[in-house]
Amino acid sequence: MSNPAINLLPTIFVILGATGDLMQKKLAPSLFRLYEQKELPALFQVVGFSRDSLDDARFRHLVSDMIRAKVKGCSKQKVEEFTRFFSYQQGLFEERAGYENLASRFGMQDGEWKVCSNKLFYLAVPPQFYRTIFYQLAESGLTKPCSPTEGWTRVIVEKPFGKDLQTAQELDRLLGRLFREEQIYRIDHYLGKETVQNILAFRFANSFFEPIWNREAVESIEIKFWEDFGIGDRGIFYDGSGALRDVGQNHILQLLALFLMSNPGDFTPESIRKERARVLKALRVWRSVKDIQQMTMRGQYQGYRLEKDVDASSQTETYFRIETFLQTPRWQGVPIYLEGGKQMPESKVEVTVVFRHSAPCLCPEGGAHYKNTLRYRVQPQEAIHLSFWIKKPGAQMELEEKDFAFDYRAAFEGHDLSDAYKRLLFSVIRGDQTLFVSTEEILAGWKFVDPIVRAWEEGVTELHEYAQKSDMMVKMKLSADV
Repeated sequence: MSNPAINLLPTIFVILGATGDLMQKKLAPSLFRLYEQKELPALFQVVGFSRDSLDDARFRHLVSDMIRAKVKGCSKQKVEEFTRFFSYQQGLFEERAGYENLASRFGMQDGEWKVCSNKLFYLAVPPQFYRTIFYQLAESGLTKPCSPTEGWTRVIVEKPFGKDLQTAQELDRLLGRLFREEQIYRIDHYLGKETVQNILAFRFANSFFEPIWNREAVESIEIKFWEDFGIGDRGIFYDGSGALRDVGQNHILQLLALFLMSNPGDFTPESIRKERARVLKALRVWRSVKDIQQMTMRGQYQGYRLEKDVDASSQTETYFRIETFLQTPRWQGVPIYLEGGKQMPESKVEVTVVFRHSAPCLCPEGGAHYKNTLRYRVQPQEAIHLSFWIKKPGAQMELEEKDFAFDYRAAFEGHDLSDAYKRLLFSVIRGDQTLFVSTEEILAGWKFVDPIVRAWEEGVTELHEYAQKSDMMVKMKLSADV
């Protein structure tokens, strides 16, 4: 099989914020894995951009330490070979001089390669720097291609994209003035996970699912994003955001879109992103106080207000549960439950689809309607479970629930299922936007989330306190459902 990277053109990869946590935990290790697997262009260079005073040698040593800390059993020689492709440019995000020095580096590198290279700009920085960097990149001319046919430029932006609908729209308008949509790659790293990418294959490659993937056969859908830990060192960001903004507006809604989207017709990025956006635009938006009180729930784990950088009287939610619907003929009336929380009994991301039992029910006398359940586990223990009913041995017609199960890791032993960033980076280099969020998706997500967050901030619903690692919130929501 031919290597998909063999035809990739010379590329310069600029990482703004190259000495931060994202570089250390994700970008440097993922780029190294791409290098190990020969999935980077034959000619490439990584330029780190940050305010820290470093020279090329010290930056390479720093990157080497990052890789060895995260990539188990990596070859020292291989790491040294890889870091030779790294250089460093000191600069302040708000000052033009650093960007002008970057332009000089580009000119020197292109002269050495004797070609106009592609340019990638990765904003590995807090969101408050986005606007400044966007302007500086555009005003300095760094994002202009050499010609319509040579030397593309792309900008990679991390979540969160805005803090609410208004800030997201402002950022989008700014980006739209400075860059074309095909240049912009908005990262929701969950879309890079192998099990998330598999949803499309699972949905549309198996013919027996599509005929029953509708309101006639499905009784309810639930998406859980549980974490069994707290906020760690993210107090400043988290206390100003909360659980719904942190994982609901992005990860959970993207899972929802993938599970409920209609057949896109083909696997092109344009078709897939269009169908994902169509789902999110069809979400029932809760605006009235009564609806938000009845259809949403929020909580905060005990001890949250004692966490580092958290306000002592904080009303920020660390748990939420929302019931909603899709306003489409296919899914009209099917309740959808979105749930996320920290300090939960376990960590898991799972989509559960409960199927209706046909009526009238051919059931044992006095028996209930037996329902089949599909559980799609994204992480951990990546797997797909489908329940079914069988007759227990004996003279009586007595049924028992059993399970069809597919274990992703066991089936593909030796394959790396965890490195979402490696897949995302490779997709950016190839110019494939399938795994990246479109403007339509971003804005539709905020239109759904905004009214709920504003109502919570105004105190229209009670902020329940729950014990860490307990299922108190789970029991409360079950009582509410009844």
